[in-house]
Amino acid sequence: MPQAPAQAQDFNIAIVGQRGRLSYEALLFAASLRHTSPDFHGRLLIMEPQPGDLWSEDPTIKDPEIRGALNNLGAEIIPFQSNHFGTAYPYGNKIEMLTALPKDEPFVFFDTDTLITGDITSVPFDFDRPSASLRRTNTWPVPQLYGPQYTGLWKSLYDKFGLDFESSLDRGQPDEYWQRYLYFNAGFFFYRCPHEFGDQFLKFALEIRDAPPDELCAQSFDPWLDQIALPLVIHSLGGGRSTLPTGLIDGQVSCHYRLLPLLYAREHQLAIDTLETVTAPNKLKKVLKGYEPIKRMVYQGRGRKARALFDQNKLPRKEQAIRNRLKSNGYWMR
Repeated sequence: MPQAPAQAQDFNIAIVGQRGRLSYEALLFAASLRHTSPDFHGRLLIMEPQPGDLWSEDPTIKDPEIRGALNNLGAEIIPFQSNHFGTAYPYGNKIEMLTALPKDEPFVFFDTDTLITGDITSVPFDFDRPSASLRRTNTWPVPQLYGPQYTGLWKSLYDKFGLDFESSLDRGQPDEYWQRYLYFNAGFFFYRCPHEFGDQFLKFALEIRDAPPDELCAQSFDPWLDQIALPLVIHSLGGGRSTLPTGLIDGQVSCHYRLLPLLYAREHQLAIDTLETVTAPNKLKKVLKGYEPIKRMVYQGRGRKARALFDQNKLPRKEQAIRNRLKSNGYWMR
């Protein structure tokens, strides 16, 4: 287990907020952070993409009640420009927003569909050694029958950017098994400077998108581009897969639930209790009821009924099976 830094550091937390679902998720995130982490004294920054040529419609949060509720929870809405992605690849928000964060100030980024379920100040982030979420599956790459396998595909990227491939490998995993290769879910990541991280992230993502190695000719980059570039960024900045104790992020302290029906179907009880506690105050309820999934799943109790469909000790191995059961019983919403 990695050693905790000698002293706790102040840091900023950043999530992306824009019109529609993400604005309500940002409100849930902010409420859960304030409830579970009263000793967090950093800034909570809601990064808001601004209108521009790359957006098919205005992405900003228009609802004044949502903006007011975020402000009441101590969140700051920070604008940023989308110069490379926008509607065509909205996951690029997490790349482009980084250089709008305060330079040289440690940060932790979370996907907006996350709840903070414990004390975030208890997590011993080592901001000199970045990492990201290991709650992932083998979504990329997809080796082809007659093409390069995992080693050839990943090594082509490390070679493209002049990175040492061998030191990125987990040699406790078998050759050509996907977990041998550095791969993260981009649902959270952290570092000591968002500008340094963001410059590298943008450079790698654009070069992979626009001029990929020949070995990747049969691979899809949508929606995986951020998760393809992220391990290269982390490796290039001296980080890796095990710079945090296990069981905190994506465990006791945070829950990346993705969609409310999935939260009720498969996440730990702490996440559900946190959600239902922070959504209970009438002042917040008035705003949150404007989003149909929260209204039905939380306030009308459909989430609890959906959870009853599943034995938490014997959940289906594949997410698609969970989705199908929710859909067939009328509990799927997004």
